[in-house]
Amino acid sequence: MGSGGSSGRGAPVAAAEGPDGTEQRLEVRSRQVPAALWAEPGLRKLYLSDAGLQEIPEELGELRHLRTLALDGNELMEVPEAVCDLPRLAHLYLGRNGLQGLPPAFSQLQSLRCLWIEGNFLARFPRALLHLPELRSLQLGDNRLSQLPAGLPRMAGLRGLWLYGNRFQEFPPVLLRMEGIRVLDLDRNRVSRFPDLTGLGALRLLSYDHNPVQQPPPVGDEVWLVGDGAQEYMEARQERLRSLQLQQEEEEEEEGAEAAPVPAEDGPQDGEQEFEALTGSQEET
Repeated sequence: MGSGGSSGRGAPVAAAEGPDGTEQRLEVRSRQVPAALWAEPGLRKLYLSDAGLQEIPEELGELRHLRTLALDGNELMEVPEAVCDLPRLAHLYLGRNGLQGLPPAFSQLQSLRCLWIEGNFLARFPRALLHLPELRSLQLGDNRLSQLPAGLPRMAGLRGLWLYGNRFQEFPPVLLRMEGIRVLDLDRNRVSRFPDLTGLGALRLLSYDHNPVQQPPPVGDEVWLVGDGAQEYMEARQERLRSLQLQQEEEEEEEGAEAAPVPAEDGPQDGEQEFEALTGSQEET
């Protein structure tokens, strides 16, 4: 995910950033995190992507100022306990591992705003996520989900939800109560029918591509659609909105003509008054 990972055909590289923005890059050998990283307790960002890691040392929990952590593309079968001890962590990337769930302690990450956990083996929505009030972006694509919990609206701060490549056979009705959601991706599922989504006033992007639907879902006029028939739907919508705008402009012009004042016969005309106001009074000679 981040700037870590393998470098060409050489050894994987760990990348880190300190409090002053200084970056360092260290090779990851024998699937072991470089010990030198634990001597930098003030680290703000740590990228350990695609390093073949199967475990993470407990010393990670001592990086109390860490805000970004990338562990995607490794061989982790569970979330390291030390990850749950990072109070300032805001961005966490766990995609493409072997995760089947999240531990209850994951709910301790109260500063977390962005979580990418795509490409794992989640068959159930992790309940710990319902206790993360600051979470804004949740990437759950390419897992094994078929349902969402009824308590999902408790995540009132959520703005982006990616559910592509899962096993939903029907549109999760709880999503109709996610009033703040702006981006919703249900691409590559098995949903054959979408409900009326015009009630999701904050929605701006909906992807429903590669689902067995017969027509685009009903959405608000501000929503960009991605899927079969979306282009034609949006073109027709644009034409309808253009016609409504022209009609409104014509009505406003008619109202303006009916309310136009009759100019007085005496005194300077409107054009003369405007000219004098722009040029100022004439100098005496």
